[in-house]
Amino acid sequence: MKIALDPTPYHHSHKLLEFPRVAADLGYKYLQLTPHADMIPFYNHPKADDELVAQMNKACKDAGVEIASVLPVLRWSGPDEDAREAAVRYWKRAIQITVDLGVSTMNTEFSGRPEKAEESERAFYRSMEELLPIIEREGLDVLIDPHPDDFVEDGLAAIRVIRGVNSPNIGMVYVASHSFHMGNQPLEIMRAAGDKLRLVHVSDTMNHHASHGLRYITNPPGNAVRVHQHLKIGDGDVNWDEFFGGLKEIGFLDKDNTVMVSSVFAEDENADDVSRYQLEAMSKYVAQVN
Repeated sequence: MKIALDPTPYHHSHKLLEFPRVAADLGYKYLQLTPHADMIPFYNHPKADDELVAQMNKACKDAGVEIASVLPVLRWSGPDEDAREAAVRYWKRAIQITVDLGVSTMNTEFSGRPEKAEESERAFYRSMEELLPIIEREGLDVLIDPHPDDFVEDGLAAIRVIRGVNSPNIGMVYVASHSFHMGNQPLEIMRAAGDKLRLVHVSDTMNHHASHGLRYITNPPGNAVRVHQHLKIGDGDVNWDEFFGGLKEIGFLDKDNTVMVSSVFAEDENADDVSRYQLEAMSKYVAQVN
């Protein structure tokens, strides 16, 4: 298993090519590349050319850090056909960038719209028909997170959609901060996912269902909003003993092709301290269950 840093907290304080050195200075051997304006931005065409990709490879080599995963977020399940077709084109370039970076794992979100779940699922499988041959040819793992406000949000339902692709190259991401949107049953979800679960994001969150649904209040009542945080371990309601115990039970911690990512976004002003704390806390939990 690789333990990686998500550098999102550093996007406004450091340049893209500085991320490998930041990760190394914080004690991480691996980095996750998340959406960035200079590489693969949210929802739009990748902006990195071959020269920038080569510079990133050099920056990683110089820092002694490897990229464990690349995370694009594109509208490949969007019910709008023009947007979906564009996302497929963007995905093809994102895949090439990932291959040129020497990375074999990509993780992403289902996207789509929950109020148009049936149309979005059709769009997802339509995109997969075109992308899956490329993904399989390149030997990539593409792992998908049922993100709050995607067309599929429940963890078990997400596994069914992934299973429907019928490819060993397509798997699942479990984001701990999304636990209370996925059904708050990490053990059941992990057991059902099995070998398909190959990447997790580690950050805490509050249970928005607590206090009989009044922990968070939006007005007017009934707003179609999703609330969660990306807090450091221990600042929320995630059951970390169950989380790490479940990963141990399904063999996640003992594999070479799995990735555990620290993804805390709530404390940019303390990013260094939080990132070091996360690495220490994750390592302790892994040692505890092992």
